[in-house]
Amino acid sequence: MIRMFGIMLGLLLTTQVLAQDDWQQYKSRFITDEGRVIDTGNAGISHSEGQGYGMLLAVANDDAEHFKAMWHWARKTLGRQDLPLFSWKFDPNARPHIADSNNASDGDILIAWALLQGGKKWNNSNYLNASRRIRNAVLDNMVLEYAGYSVLLPGVNGFTGNGYIDINLSYWVMPAIIDFAREDNQVKWQQLADSGQQLLAKAKFGDAQLPADWIRISSSGELHPSPNWPARFSFDAIRIALYFSWANLAQDPGLNSIKLFWQAGGNNPPAWIDVNSSEVAPYAASQGILAIRSVVNGKSVNSQLTAQDDYYSASLLLLSKLAESIHQ
Repeated sequence: MIRMFGIMLGLLLTTQVLAQDDWQQYKSRFITDEGRVIDTGNAGISHSEGQGYGMLLAVANDDAEHFKAMWHWARKTLGRQDLPLFSWKFDPNARPHIADSNNASDGDILIAWALLQGGKKWNNSNYLNASRRIRNAVLDNMVLEYAGYSVLLPGVNGFTGNGYIDINLSYWVMPAIIDFAREDNQVKWQQLADSGQQLLAKAKFGDAQLPADWIRISSSGELHPSPNWPARFSFDAIRIALYFSWANLAQDPGLNSIKLFWQAGGNNPPAWIDVNSSEVAPYAASQGILAIRSVVNGKSVNSQLTAQDDYYSASLLLLSKLAESIHQ
């Protein structure tokens, strides 16, 4: 069980914890003047996850101007009409730009967490109220009891079937969920965090005993890699180690197999592994993934952002530095 009290997980920082060169590069390369965060490794799309990451980094750097721009873009462009949640993907090269109005619960949580921290840091009640509305919508629409677990649906639509639910453990943004539990005095948030730990302990697949990006929970409580996605420990599941470490859970036994996999890879571990076949990626993990490896092992993240880092690697690198700074 996670102990909430006495653990400071927020971003209420009085000093800028990220190297200014990192933040200046990040802004100039990935954030437009209007506040759209660009996924340069994915055909220039934008998504709710990226807006949340950018907003969190802006809070950490006390950059109220860019925070406001990113929030306004997310609200205006991705905001849904029926719920205070966000469509998950904006494609500047498609018409319409938003073809799928479904949300992604991790993006919603990240934006809500950034608004909570930004509202407190800058004494902005509008941000705080918006965060509260998003949090309530997540609880009401995407947190449910299933097969003995408190489960976070990845989106409002499309992840349930006859006798199963598909989940993504990297959508459990653990430090945010624990902050929400404390802020709202809401047991459902705490139950969700606890189930995240329980599910990670059980999600051990293949020879490497690693969680897959996408996991299917049967009505009887059995866990398997979901057949709807590649059965990989990959670009989603790597974030589990980041979020658990950020929540002061780096010693959780559920992370041991992840640590061993990255340790076995030496200086250049593969970017992913198929948990069924044990096939590994033909290319090495990015600098962002290596930064997560450092954080989960209690080592300093000394790397700086480079021109080789795309949006995702850069985001993971800067977020790893931020997670590290919280516990220094």
